[in-house]
Amino acid sequence: MDAFFATVEQASKPSLRGKAVIVGGLGPRGVVATASYEARVFGVHSAMPMAQARRLAPNAAYLVPRFALYRSISEQVMGLLRDLSPLVEPLSLDEAFVDLEAGGTAWDERSARLAGAKLRADIRAVTGLTGSVGLAASKMLAKIASEQAKPDGLVLIEPGTERALLGPLPVRTLPGVGPATGDHLRRAGIHTVDELAEAGEDELVRLLGRAHGHALYAMALARDERPVVAERETKSVSVEDTYDVDIHDRVRVGAEVQRLADRCVRRLRGAGLSGRTIVLKVRRYDFSTLTRSETLRGPTDDPAVVREAAARLLESVDTTGGVRLLGVGVSGLADYTQEDLFAQAAGAREDALDEEPEAAPAEERQTATERRWPAGHDVRHAAYGHGWVQGSGLGRVTVRFETPGSEPGRVRTFRIDDPDLEPAEPLPLVARRPGESERAEAGGAGSAGP
Repeated sequence: MDAFFATVEQASKPSLRGKAVIVGGLGPRGVVATASYEARVFGVHSAMPMAQARRLAPNAAYLVPRFALYRSISEQVMGLLRDLSPLVEPLSLDEAFVDLEAGGTAWDERSARLAGAKLRADIRAVTGLTGSVGLAASKMLAKIASEQAKPDGLVLIEPGTERALLGPLPVRTLPGVGPATGDHLRRAGIHTVDELAEAGEDELVRLLGRAHGHALYAMALARDERPVVAERETKSVSVEDTYDVDIHDRVRVGAEVQRLADRCVRRLRGAGLSGRTIVLKVRRYDFSTLTRSETLRGPTDDPAVVREAAARLLESVDTTGGVRLLGVGVSGLADYTQEDLFAQAAGAREDALDEEPEAAPAEERQTATERRWPAGHDVRHAAYGHGWVQGSGLGRVTVRFETPGSEPGRVRTFRIDDPDLEPAEPLPLVARRPGESERAEAGGAGSAGP
């Protein structure tokens, strides 16, 4: 999907269409989750610190993610992919590999191109959004092709042309070559995939280690035998928060760990899982990151057990100087529990935990006001109807009243405690504008809308 979070926000907010939109954590330590293509013109990209993004694009719209809405649209898209093949491997909410041959959907270049064109048309028809399709004989090449196809395009890498296509590309194009590996290769005089292949396997093993060197050499030769795996087993469940201001108070650190343990258990139970290894993650003021773990005698999804284990792990960590990030996770997962093994847990099972709404990330929890009125989230006013929060502060909240199918709406400001204003659920996107269905059908399966 193309700039997924940002394009969802543009589709649901008429006043933001064609404008720079940046989605992510809005606190001082927030990072960019997605930037619209209009924002990318200013140099903004995902994983960039939000403070840097604001310097580059001060006039962009900055919004807090609405993950429930993104997930619902992602499920629609994944459903379309599963119509093509039983082998669909989701990588995230907005990206997946599909084995077209396994579904009998494609067996040669022409049928693959037709399948990709139909998929793009179906995504637009169902969601109103655009997606880009990369077609190739392997996962690595399909990923590269999809990046070349963005935005709103389709690229097919013809069999036999893979080496010629890869050769001049920078080494960072290959999966597994991040900034550190890229710098290491650059210092060795290796800048392109061709130079990577010319260096030879032995040299890459010497530079990068056996496993990484072998893998990169194979990729430089366009070799990738990884299959599309339909269901990837969940290995762990975890939650973490980054704090806008370092936490120095040991009591508050402990309270945050307890809260994170409860959130982790809610997520664990929601997936119908339990686990036997509790993991604590602490990032300190100096960016050093410590992890501690404790393995229980059997799997559990009891919040009291997880809280107690996390508290014991915290006792072994020095938080002097401050803490900037905390996380609690559970691994060693199973789909059953052995509650009789956990008599050490004090108190009864807290079933009420399931009924509590999951807390927002730390960057969304600065004050009660901001927690209730995060930028970009939906609201409803008794007199003006549905709208979304443009911003809040100083006891006021500014709302633009518009819906996905309306014209750009008017802006009004209210007191944060206005009894007529309340949070609301997102409205469905308008999948097709008037006449778009007819144009798509007249243009054929591969036609693109406006």
